[in-house]
Amino acid sequence: MQNYVITIARGYGSGGKTIGKQLAQELKIPYYDKELLRRASDESGINEALFAQTDEQLKKRPMLFKPSKRAYTGEVISPESSDFTSEQNLFNYQAKVIKDIAQTETCVIVGRCADFVLKDMPHVLRLFIHAPFDYCVEKTMERHIGMSKDEAIRFIRKTDKRRGEYYRYFTGHDWQDANNYDLCINSSQLGWDKCIALVRSYLEIKLGHPV
Repeated sequence: MQNYVITIARGYGSGGKTIGKQLAQELKIPYYDKELLRRASDESGINEALFAQTDEQLKKRPMLFKPSKRAYTGEVISPESSDFTSEQNLFNYQAKVIKDIAQTETCVIVGRCADFVLKDMPHVLRLFIHAPFDYCVEKTMERHIGMSKDEAIRFIRKTDKRRGEYYRYFTGHDWQDANNYDLCINSSQLGWDKCIALVRSYLEIKLGHPV
C-alpha cells in the first residue's frame, strides 16, 4: 500500500494543530511540526539553533508581503556558497526534508508551507483548517488562561499576519487561497472529532482504500 501524507495549514485558534495531532494518533502515524528543524539540521550539518533562530527572526521581521527574490524551486545551495546559511537555504533544507519524508513515510505535517512543497505529489492531502474570528478568539482565551479578549484579538491577528507573510515570502502565493488546498474545513461547524472523521473519509476516497 502506498504511503500518504496529510499537510495542515491553519488559522490560529481554529484547532488545526490539535486536529493534526489527534488525526496522527488515531491513524497511528508520525506527526511533524518543529521536529522538521532538527531533521533539516541533520541533513544539512547546519546547527539546529540557527534554524530556530532564523525561524523566529522571520516571524518578527516585516516582510511587507513580498516574495523572496529566490522563491523555492527545490534546490539547496552548496556549502561552498556564501548563501549556504541564508534564510532561503534554511527553508530549502526544510523543504528537502519534507519531500524526503513524503516519499517514504505516511504522516501528518503541520505548517512549514508543506502543502506548497508537496503540491505535485498525488498521494498528499492538503488541508486548511479555519474558523470564524470570534470562535478563534474564544478558543485562544481558553488555551491562554488569563488572556483578555483584546489581547487574544491582537495575538491572533499578529500570528495569522506572520503566517501569511511567511507563506508568501517563500512561495509567492496567498496562504488563505483555497486553490492551495484539497479541502478547507470550518472547524467551528463540526467540532474536532467530526473534522477528523471528515478528513479520514475524504482521504479514503482520494486514495481508493481504507485508512
